[in-house]
Amino acid sequence: MNVLLQPWDTPFGLPPFAEVRDEDFGPAFDEALARARANIVAIAEGPGQSFAEVIEALELAEGDLDRVAGVFYNLAGADSTEAREALQRELAPKMSAFSSEVTNNAALWGKIRALWDGREGLGLTAEQLRVLELYRQMFVRSGADLAGAAAERLTAVKSRLAVLGTLFGQNLLADERAWFMELSERDLGALPGFVQDAARAAGAERGLGAVVTLNRSLLVPVLQFSPNRALRQRAYEAWVARGANGGDTDNRAVAAEILALRAERAALMGYPDFASFKLEPEMAKTPARVRDLLLRVWEPAKRKAAADAAVL
Repeated sequence: MNVLLQPWDTPFGLPPFAEVRDEDFGPAFDEALARARANIVAIAEGPGQSFAEVIEALELAEGDLDRVAGVFYNLAGADSTEAREALQRELAPKMSAFSSEVTNNAALWGKIRALWDGREGLGLTAEQLRVLELYRQMFVRSGADLAGAAAERLTAVKSRLAVLGTLFGQNLLADERAWFMELSERDLGALPGFVQDAARAAGAERGLGAVVTLNRSLLVPVLQFSPNRALRQRAYEAWVARGANGGDTDNRAVAAEILALRAERAALMGYPDFASFKLEPEMAKTPARVRDLLLRVWEPAKRKAAADAAVL
């Protein structure tokens, strides 16, 4: 049986990473998605109408999927490989499709809406009421109230955004991996010992002497400690140019499509722009309040930046 779907007899229930193989993930996702779909259908089409039978059941419905996804995305984020990146690209539309299936399920949405409408008579605790509120909010913001062509288009937009988001991140990672700059003995010697060790290790991986790369754990201390302004400038410019170097990893067209689809998603949901849609459930609530905060910190931040520039 797939280790990702078995009980883990490990300290603190941590994943047994040493036993997990890359080829385990695809079948595990397929099985976990199938189980989650079956659980969702049972909740939506079953006779249960209570908070426990709907909301609490939903909390557990995707347990296997959450566990498999948690292992995979943490592993792929910390130790990415070509195989894991390929699976990320394959999973993006699958996971988006499943999410849309859940929030587009009219029977399930009807049960959640009925619970929300009758919430005052359910005797819910404050915590239960908050969970119910979050489920209602999630379904509404995912287009549960849309129908027909609008609902179909929103599903397509979300799927495409999932694909583009994965592609955008992987393009950045590819540019980070590709770039490096060799360090002279003088530049290396001007850095703290721990940075020198990291630069030598990065160079050894490439069969070279010490290098600076776009790995944040190496780049940031080089930018912080190197007295060589030209070196810092070259490294910083390489960092900000990730995804804008032409070729297969150039993100400019990807970003333009993401922005257009975000605007379309917001319009489908009745918002004037994506910022308004995105900020509604957040503390700031509106773009105007975000702008107000930014303008209030702008002058102090500008003064601090000018002081730093004078030192550099």
